[in-house]
Amino acid sequence: MFQKLFAILIVFIYNFLFIVPPAYAYVGPGMGGGIIASVLGIVIGIVTAIIGILWFPIKRFIKKRKEND
Repeated sequence: MFQKLFAILIVFIYNFLFIVPPAYAYVGPGMGGGIIASVLGIVIGIVTAIIGILWFPIKRFIKKRKEND
């Protein structure tokens, strides 16, 4: 019973996510540039957040290690 329900759910999710009708829409250069800028901004923000979270504890560890030597 569970396997049949799971198979139906997988087929539904596949159809919902991957079978998309054509949009017939034009994305102009202004909209395309805005999309690229926003995606790059999000990615750069995530990367800098990860670096900030990792860098300061590492910097503190290196400073303590130099003081102990």
